[in-house]
Amino acid sequence: MKKILSIVMSTVLAFSVLAGCAKTETPAETPAETPAETPAETPAEAGSIAKVGLGLVTSIGKSKDLAEGAATGQVDTVMVAAGFDADGKIVSVSIDTAQDKVGFDDKMQLTSDTAVAGKTKIELGDEYGMKAASKIGKEWFEQIAAFEAWMIGKTVDEVKGMKLVETVPDEEDLKTTVTIKVEGYIAALEKAYANAIEVEGAEKVGLGAEVSIAKSKSAEGENGALAQVDTTVVATALKADGTVAGTVIDVAQTKVAFDKDGKVTNDKAAAIKSKVELGDEYGMKPASKIGKEWFEQALELANWMKGKTADEVAGMKITEGVPAEEDLTSTVSIKVAGYMAAFAEAAENAK
Repeated sequence: MKKILSIVMSTVLAFSVLAGCAKTETPAETPAETPAETPAETPAEAGSIAKVGLGLVTSIGKSKDLAEGAATGQVDTVMVAAGFDADGKIVSVSIDTAQDKVGFDDKMQLTSDTAVAGKTKIELGDEYGMKAASKIGKEWFEQIAAFEAWMIGKTVDEVKGMKLVETVPDEEDLKTTVTIKVEGYIAALEKAYANAIEVEGAEKVGLGAEVSIAKSKSAEGENGALAQVDTTVVATALKADGTVAGTVIDVAQTKVAFDKDGKVTNDKAAAIKSKVELGDEYGMKPASKIGKEWFEQALELANWMKGKTADEVAGMKITEGVPAEEDLTSTVSIKVAGYMAAFAEAAENAK
């Protein structure tokens, strides 16, 4: 009897254990499927540099006749060097302006020292003197730096779409940092993008400029005075190892002519083209020993720089101001000192 009872109890216990195990192994109920949470929208990030461009916008609109007081040939050249990613977003941008005045006395004789190199607004720094008159207490270079920072990660169309009031930024995040008029800078940026060349492996872009008024002339006899400002500008893209990924060279050679009475003879409202924009109109080809126009020679020089460091570019062999490198003697016959100096500055300023 005890044996039978023991068997029964063992059987009951076994069923209890099995029942317990079955309950434990039953899978948990699968919850209803819910859509994944949509991440908060974040500003677009700029990618690696796929293109580098240079844009120039030049005006002589502020030049003055002798009858207005002191005759002055004023040339304002806005310059923008920019690096763009594959989607056209701005990765790097540098803005500067060469604002140069060539002065004359009442006999239309030069009063400006033509041997002194001109300085851009960035180079002038605090000397430019905007801070004292600024409503926000900021110098020009400080305001332009804030404007550049605002552009990063945006396309040119997005920059062009910025809110403006009388050509001054009306964006909430710029009201306390930028009160200068920006239409010229935006126009130069647009040109930089339109003219951009493709580059590989570039990590930063720099802007450099050399300014000269050396070719300006006093009035002589029936020949009126001439204010000439030559602004040589270079944009260069550098790789992480410091070698050149791509370079763009241009010159704004701007002349303000006066008649014998000291009146400006140019159309002060006319658009002024750079040497690259002039193309064949510049007219160097007929006089060139190698039969090449200026823009063709500048392009050859820029291509020669590719793959070299700034020091290697500076070490170029030169004879009487002209390249003596074997691979340039048949393609570049222009004097290159100004381009080399502007390139060195661009490489140093790269960001």
